[in-house]
Amino acid sequence: MVVLRVPALHNGVKTVLWQFTCYLSNLVLCNIRMPCEVKPRFVVLYGSQKGQAQSIAEGIAEEAEEHGLVAELSCLNQNENYNLEKENAPVIFIVSTTGDGEPPDNALQFVKHIKKKTLSTDHYKHLCYALLALGDTNYANFCNCGKTIERRLQELGAKQFYATGYADDGVGLEVVLDPWIEGLWKAIKGALSKMASDRAVHVKGDAGDLTEETPDSSIPVVQLDLLSLTDHQNGKSVGASVESDSKFASGASSSASATQTAVSDVRPASSAGRPGLASHSGGVASVSTSAPETQTGGAGVHHVALAASLTCSLPPLSESSLNVPALPPPYLDVSLQEVDTMGEITGPSNKETLHEVPISKAAQLTRGDSVKTALLLEMDISAYPMMTYQPGDSFDVVCPNRASEVEDLLHRLGLQDQRNHCVHVSLRKDTKKKGAKVPSYIPQNVSLLYLFTWCLEIRSVPKKAFLRALVENTRDSVQKRRLQELCSKQGAEDYNLYVRDQSLSILELLAAFPSCSPPLSLLIEHLPKLQPRPYSAASSCLRHPGKLHFVFNVVEFPACHGRPAGRQGLCTGWLFDLINPVLVFPGKAESSSSPALPKIHVSLRPNCSFRAPTDPSVPFIMVGPGTGVAPFIGFLQQRENERQENPEAVYGETWLFFGCRHRDRDYLFREELEGFVSSGTLSHLKVCFSRDNCEEEAEKATASAGRARYVQHNLLLNSQQITNILLKQNGCLYVCGDAKNMAKDVNDTLIEMIKTELQVDQLEAMKTLAGLREEKRYLQDIWG
Repeated sequence: MVVLRVPALHNGVKTVLWQFTCYLSNLVLCNIRMPCEVKPRFVVLYGSQKGQAQSIAEGIAEEAEEHGLVAELSCLNQNENYNLEKENAPVIFIVSTTGDGEPPDNALQFVKHIKKKTLSTDHYKHLCYALLALGDTNYANFCNCGKTIERRLQELGAKQFYATGYADDGVGLEVVLDPWIEGLWKAIKGALSKMASDRAVHVKGDAGDLTEETPDSSIPVVQLDLLSLTDHQNGKSVGASVESDSKFASGASSSASATQTAVSDVRPASSAGRPGLASHSGGVASVSTSAPETQTGGAGVHHVALAASLTCSLPPLSESSLNVPALPPPYLDVSLQEVDTMGEITGPSNKETLHEVPISKAAQLTRGDSVKTALLLEMDISAYPMMTYQPGDSFDVVCPNRASEVEDLLHRLGLQDQRNHCVHVSLRKDTKKKGAKVPSYIPQNVSLLYLFTWCLEIRSVPKKAFLRALVENTRDSVQKRRLQELCSKQGAEDYNLYVRDQSLSILELLAAFPSCSPPLSLLIEHLPKLQPRPYSAASSCLRHPGKLHFVFNVVEFPACHGRPAGRQGLCTGWLFDLINPVLVFPGKAESSSSPALPKIHVSLRPNCSFRAPTDPSVPFIMVGPGTGVAPFIGFLQQRENERQENPEAVYGETWLFFGCRHRDRDYLFREELEGFVSSGTLSHLKVCFSRDNCEEEAEKATASAGRARYVQHNLLLNSQQITNILLKQNGCLYVCGDAKNMAKDVNDTLIEMIKTELQVDQLEAMKTLAGLREEKRYLQDIWG
């Protein structure tokens, strides 16, 4: 208790002093902090489909403490944890986009809520926000979820305090992500300062008529200097924080420690200090790392490697100081327990949400020495009458990691003898990770073998924060330096070239850096959930009741530095091995024997947009080269059955643009497509073969000369009819297939067609095409 010794004074003065003493006592008893101890707060909200946006949001929340701030982190679907209707602190949104420009599952309800037309235009006039949108320019509707949220917030009166960032996973999120986060801290502090000033002015205005005796009327005014006080306490200025490097350059699966600095400055051997030791000064970690001794000869001449690779860099990178992410904080305790008997789970852990269906037919569609191997699989779904689908719908296939790779990883970690031990995963009591929790996809009471087989994506490309954590577990100084380069800002190009673009897995990375020995807990913290693989239905229930067809190419990853031998895609390679005993090749009759039918676990992905028009009189155009033709086989099967059942109805035109390399090797569904034309179901079939003519003049062929190599050339040849269907007959256009090349080329061609036919400029043509998207009359089902 605070005691004042007061000499004989006037009774009125004594009374005032006594009241002040009681006020101070109450502050102490109620454990109320003085304003200089309070850190300003802000809110971080994320919407994430596969964990990327969540990881970035967690990293921002962790780094906040280093800047004298407190972040309140929540997922957008956890609306019990935040209240935007009354929020008076800055709000940061981190959101990704999934599907055809749709919000992530955990952001869907939030987007629906803010899109309500009953909300007034000043509903969020009090809200101050910034937004980072994640997307991929290889796909349509780039960052559409972020753009939707931002547009709606502004329509509802919210004010933006920092420019929106649009991070593109097609070229590397860190290109936008790093500078956006560098500038975020200064922007947050500026917003906080302005909001505090505005509140203080408001309070002063409201308190103008109050008497001087009001005991707490001046308390809000004291908080005006909170920002500068907090900054000085942390020994850094606002300007200094902008020069820091982000600690989670490409969205790691776990964020950086609040006790670590945002930047580790790694210098080559010429820097002062002993190699490998970190010195801390002014809150910045300075790490000196020696260059490999083998690079310097006896005469002091540097011997430079002739070519850069995954494990070796060239100047200037090899001689540069590096800005690397700070060390992500460990947050899981993992132990292995030997058990006598264990009721091992077989197959995926979420069986209750899946359907186990037999594969009743498997046929290879490509012939001869085709570059790609395309397979058609038929699943028998008759045991699940509620499993209904429409042409255009897709479904997930749940596959395990390849057994040989799991065994190799266990051996690399030195855990091959403990593969059947029970894994216990719990949260570390001393973790500094904000909002840390055991991942929901890590089941209890399973073996280590099961964990690596069904739960963790061991094929995933390691993020930069993962590489940063691996540095601490690498003994060899040369390998340690190279890992630092790959996760640094200066090494971003090498990371993309040798890790990201090659789709290297953690197993392949560990093989390239043999002195790296990470603990099991590190892999469980950083490896994401093993995701199911989506496929499009290639059939109609009307034509094939109780069956579901799908088509895919067996994906091939070529050998590269870090991958001595090529490998197949995870799911397509697994399916190919699974159906090999029952596979029927082109021109061969089905075997009279009945081998056991393999079964797979699937679940439907409802898709209410990529479907043929409900009005049969509406004309539609389909563009689907290669296996992109799959959903359109279902469209046309459905249309043919409808025409047979209701021949008097009016049916709109149907166009299909198909392309492949060679007519005699990979013209998928040729007989069936030609049959659709003969029956009148398909009005126009336009095909092209890009490799059938190898002469020099074929390489120079253009659509204007009447020679089509690719589907976009055939679109140009029929420009007038296509634009007439889309712009005058309210027809629909569907595109399915490769996102990186075909879908972009088709989109650019459509813009050129609109420019020519409507005689408008580029911008107007783009607006017209965007209007078709908005009306759901230009739809895409594309993949990378």
